[in-house]
Amino acid sequence: MSPLIPDSIFNSLMADYSETAPALEDLQREFTTNLLYLQGQLPTTATPQELYQALAYTIRQFLMPSWVKTTQNYSQNKVKQICYFSTEYTLGSHLANHLVNCNLWEPFQESLKAFNLNLQDLIDQEIEPSLGYGNVAQLPIDELDSLSTLNLPAIAYGIRYEFGSFDQEIYHGWQVEKIDKWLRYGNPWEIARPEATVNVQLGGYTEAYYDQKERYRVRWIPQRCIKGVPYHTPISGYQSHTVNTLILWKAEPIVSYNSQDFNIGDYYGIVQGKPFVELLTKVLYPHDEKIQQKQLRLEQQFFFVSCSLQDMIRNHLATGENLETFHQHYSIQLHDTASAIAIAELMRLFVDEYSLEWEKSWSITRQTFTYLNPTLLPEAQEKWSVGLLGSLLPRHLEIIYEINNRLLIGVRSQYPGDFNKLSRLSLIDETGERYVRMTHLACIGSYAINGISLWQTERLKQSIIPDFYELTPEKFRAISSGITPRRWLVLANPPLAELITYKIGNSWIKNFGDLHRLESELDQVEFRLAWRNIKQENKRKLADYIQQNCGITVNTDSIFDILIERIQEYKRQHLNILKIITLYNRIRKHPDGDYVPQTFIFAGKTAPGYVMGKLMIKLIHAVGQVINSDPIIGDRLKVVFIPNVNQTLSQHIYPAADVSEHLAMAGKKAGGIAILKPAFNGALTLGIVDGASEELRNAIGAENFFNFGLSLAEIEVLKAKGYNPWSYYYANESLRESIDQIASGYFSQGDPNLFKTLIDALLYHDEYMVFADYQSYIDCQDKISQTYRDWETWTRMSILNVARLGRFSSDGLVQAYCQNVWNINPV
Repeated sequence: MSPLIPDSIFNSLMADYSETAPALEDLQREFTTNLLYLQGQLPTTATPQELYQALAYTIRQFLMPSWVKTTQNYSQNKVKQICYFSTEYTLGSHLANHLVNCNLWEPFQESLKAFNLNLQDLIDQEIEPSLGYGNVAQLPIDELDSLSTLNLPAIAYGIRYEFGSFDQEIYHGWQVEKIDKWLRYGNPWEIARPEATVNVQLGGYTEAYYDQKERYRVRWIPQRCIKGVPYHTPISGYQSHTVNTLILWKAEPIVSYNSQDFNIGDYYGIVQGKPFVELLTKVLYPHDEKIQQKQLRLEQQFFFVSCSLQDMIRNHLATGENLETFHQHYSIQLHDTASAIAIAELMRLFVDEYSLEWEKSWSITRQTFTYLNPTLLPEAQEKWSVGLLGSLLPRHLEIIYEINNRLLIGVRSQYPGDFNKLSRLSLIDETGERYVRMTHLACIGSYAINGISLWQTERLKQSIIPDFYELTPEKFRAISSGITPRRWLVLANPPLAELITYKIGNSWIKNFGDLHRLESELDQVEFRLAWRNIKQENKRKLADYIQQNCGITVNTDSIFDILIERIQEYKRQHLNILKIITLYNRIRKHPDGDYVPQTFIFAGKTAPGYVMGKLMIKLIHAVGQVINSDPIIGDRLKVVFIPNVNQTLSQHIYPAADVSEHLAMAGKKAGGIAILKPAFNGALTLGIVDGASEELRNAIGAENFFNFGLSLAEIEVLKAKGYNPWSYYYANESLRESIDQIASGYFSQGDPNLFKTLIDALLYHDEYMVFADYQSYIDCQDKISQTYRDWETWTRMSILNVARLGRFSSDGLVQAYCQNVWNINPV
């Protein structure tokens, strides 16, 4: 066990930022010191990036005593920790988040004035780590913030991608992907730990043998061996000395050589495998059409879980414990199906590397893992061909076969003669080419299973994995969604956060339920006026950004209607476009009518190889180009696409939103992360009443939610009758007119073929029932416009949206996990 820091020394190093702000002179001195000794610059000669780096090192230096002390406390007290396994993390701005959590924003803002520097300018220099796609990758980061805030012990493990998702540029309306070099200036927040390197094996074959006690054993003879190097990043909590750790793994080659090879000039031969090994952690989730790229994705998943499990076992044994108590000290949250191979790897480590018996190993494993399934899409329920898995991880395939064999023996006993049940529960899909079902492996190898929202957990039980629910109903737990108010309100919308604090105090920042006290302020005219003025100022700031970056002038008195989602057919951005075209046609036909001005703001990326997603982005721009340049329309209708949205940019968009749209067809939208962010900032929600949106509506009141569209039950009835999109096309004049305009080339400079693929998909298939929900959607939009005319009513609704969101804090989410799933206690 490592020695502890003596309290006298530790206390002298530690600044109590929860109570006393550091002196300005101390901050200035540390900033100057880091700029000089780490950057080799003076304030008068440093570049903006060097100034940012110096400030980041100053904040990290401030965090370091708490970070070290947190780690030592966990080790000394042998506390149980929750360990996140996720292939993706959306981190946002480290600097801004630490400043808020440590109450250092104002002290640093003031101290930098001595150097004629603006704090926000330095914050803007940070390049956001792009280590995840969308909202599912945001959930573990918000939960880590809450875990640190509540003094709960946690570690998160993932992959240190050298290049993130991609930078999105728009060229003539088309998405163009650029390499995301987020590490080009280095990363001041991470600390490499090469002394904690582990080795990971891939490929090869297995051979059976008997050990000295005549026990049957298997050894894995790998074809390749890769080194995993951990990089540690601090995750601070709000007004808390607990600083938990995010550990990201980088792949490096194991370079070994003898002096003779080196002396004869074979240096390049010695390191020839380096580029191939490092490719493993180069890029986030390659497009997986080609078999080589599918293999790379599986290699990435296995690499990080193997590194992480080895790290955990090493740390566990270093405390003097044995492996039989492993599950008493760790709960591992599989944040998605992509991490499920960890179950087979932990079994391999226990059985092959540490010689534990199978039954004991399986008992420990099943008491260690919990499984979060964050999606309802069948294509996201990951599975791997037996051939690929066997060639890359031959020992793991054997272990999966053995797990499956024992599972099916139990199923045969419980359901004699039910061969369909056997087929559905089997870890191996044998309906065609044989596949390993990773969702099934995660279910059978975990002691708890839940979805990303209460509703989605029910859908898992009823339609996604109902056989596992029937087999082990005690595993399924109902956990609601939540996000951190520090990141999505305090940091994203300081004026609104200050107004709320002025009215009800600041306890709400750590006890989000206290927001309900805002309802007692609802009748105060000055409060409603201040709320409205903050929204207008946020809209003005976003309008300036749109003008500077998109070249479009928007009316700040218009409804700012946002749709920020990954561009995908099931999220139905094209439904929004059909509505916009309908509104455009109304104004063109009756230009003297009384219309509420509206600005429709889109943002989101689509996969590089996803043709339909790219067509949808092109359609948004094509429609916008026609509408935005039409003098008859003027500023009554505008269409904006903000490119390359990330967490930092979205924190500027959400505070300006009047309306937030969520258009996925009923039964398709799993989570509530996307719907909560704008709602935290007072935006009213337009969406299908389904899943997380139904939870939101129930919390804020149906009268404060704009709902439209078919319910899941109505969709199932319509599908059973035989859904025919042509019947809706012929019956609805406005819909037909909008579709015909797109098909005719009206929005594509006369080219009728540009959007033919998209239009044909709607007319001949319409898998997501865009046409069926169109008229209800238009009617709901008219209701929004009518309501917006009454600013008093609108502002009241906005305030109530925020006041009634207390149950959706990530603090409450992790407390529910601790009590109902992880059995983790504060330290």
